[in-house]
Amino acid sequence: MLKLFLAGDVMIGRGIDQVQCHSVDPVLYEDYVRSAEGYVELAERASGPIPRPVGPAYVWGDALEVISDANVDGRIANLETTMTTSLAAQPAKEVLYRAHPHNVAILQAARLDCVALANNHALDWGTDGLLETLDTLRSAGIAVAGAGRSPAEAEAPVVIDGQISRVIVVAFASTTSGTPAGWKAGPDSPGLAVVDGWSTSACERIRVVLEVLRQPGDVVVASVHWGSNWGYGIPSGQQRLAHALVDEAGVDMVFGHSSHHPRPIEIYRDRLIIYGTGDLITDYEGIGGYEEFHNALVLGWFVEVDQASGRTVGLTMAPFKSRRFRLERVSPDDAAWLAAVLDRHSRPLGLRVRVADGEGLLVAGW
Repeated sequence: MLKLFLAGDVMIGRGIDQVQCHSVDPVLYEDYVRSAEGYVELAERASGPIPRPVGPAYVWGDALEVISDANVDGRIANLETTMTTSLAAQPAKEVLYRAHPHNVAILQAARLDCVALANNHALDWGTDGLLETLDTLRSAGIAVAGAGRSPAEAEAPVVIDGQISRVIVVAFASTTSGTPAGWKAGPDSPGLAVVDGWSTSACERIRVVLEVLRQPGDVVVASVHWGSNWGYGIPSGQQRLAHALVDEAGVDMVFGHSSHHPRPIEIYRDRLIIYGTGDLITDYEGIGGYEEFHNALVLGWFVEVDQASGRTVGLTMAPFKSRRFRLERVSPDDAAWLAAVLDRHSRPLGLRVRVADGEGLLVAGW
């Protein structure tokens, strides 16, 4: 049995970057916050002082022990922050994420094997910012999916050698997530793997690549940045794309992200589809609005796959609460709230969610 850890949006820029030993210039171009220090102040107003400087492992908090105890074969996240000192802010974009390249140590602290960069923040600081991010991650020993110096590199799969089997990761972003179509990698321009809307155009490319690369026992994960930030509804086009990734491309797991909170889960032809993992690490603490989604409550996702068949045979979610930019274990009431919401919205897709007895973890059943 192969076991994976999936982390939704990991955003270590702005406020989180400012409390590290190294940080970039805090200047921002947002309407209401002009300095990244403002996000630190919001979090401290909500939860109390944040020690400075914090170490690289600080933001992961209690999650590090949970991940370690799970003994996973691969650790995959969506990195929604550039790692750059570039000053080439994208003029048409208001919200821009970046962290100092030294803060790649935060990702190393969680021993991430692979990060997806196909998302709507990978080019916030221009081509130079993307290239510095790619170089920083690779120097740190972290593989990158979904971005590159050419279309071939942006679309190339990442292979993770697990303890008992290989994991193949492919990644792309949909313009439905706010990723500009112009960020797509071109013959002479670094960029991302991008599809328009709910297009299934990436499926054939993935299928062709897998025909050559895939070996018996390999497990294929498609990381997809798609959809809006809020709400639980699944557009019909999104579901069609998810199913096509299984039916036409031959992937074993759809790892979807972009929403700021967890979204419904589906088991389709014995394959896992997560329509939205939700955020995992952000500096959103203390920001008002959307309280109904309890977005301070986040999940780490642990998936068990029978590598011989590609079937998903187990799904466990570890709930945490973001407090003072650190992941903490949640109360029983918070765990129950998360389980009830996911159960209600996943039930029409044939999947149930409950709190595991005595452990505080959420368990899916189908």
